Amino acid sequence: MKSFEESTRQRVLGAIMAQDATTATELAALLGLTSAAVRRHLEALEGEGLIGARQRRTRDATRGRPAKVFAISEKGRDQFHQAYGELAAQAIAQLIATTGPGGLGSLAKVHFGPIQDVFEASQSSDRQSRVEALVAALDAAGYAADVHPLANGDQICQHHCPVAEVARIYPELCELETQMLASLLESHVQRLATIAHGDGVCTTHIPGPVERKTVQ
Repeated sequence: MKSFEESTRQRVLGAIMAQDATTATELAALLGLTSAAVRRHLEALEGEGLIGARQRRTRDATRGRPAKVFAISEKGRDQFHQAYGELAAQAIAQLIATTGPGGLGSLAKVHFGPIQDVFEASQSSDRQSRVEALVAALDAAGYAADVHPLANGDQICQHHCPVAEVARIYPELCELETQMLASLLESHVQRLATIAHGDGVCTTHIPGPVERKTVQ
């Protein structure tokens, strides 16, 4: 459970993100806080890189020091991604209730569609080029992917999962993603770890080509 201090700081960050208030004076009035309290929270948020500040331009430069205007950073927006994940999970629950279990598969096709489009645009033919094209497609979709060669194949690592919050509730998404990887590579693949299940990275093993031994 968040402390009162943390909860208040989150309210300050939320107000800045929504642009309900962008200066210390405006925030104090909006949230019912003292100016000193607001400035303490702003200093902490800026120190953590969650917000940035600039001087507000004024027509009359003689009327005191210009007020600082605060704006949320990308890192600050990340603080609210969990709420978006919860909202998405609620929407998926409603979708499944309306259309049945197949609704999740249809949604997954839409989500994975851009990955497939980027992969197919590469027109890669040989196995290694297809693996590299798939990694590039995953990376472009926000999965921070790379590939590592192994003695018995390759291992794709996805260091970020844009749908991790939803996949924790609906692990079928991970299974559908694994099926997509196998389909695009036209190969059996083995999912070894997933962020949604608490691992630090999603890893997928892609076996190398099997050498056929001729019988003498």
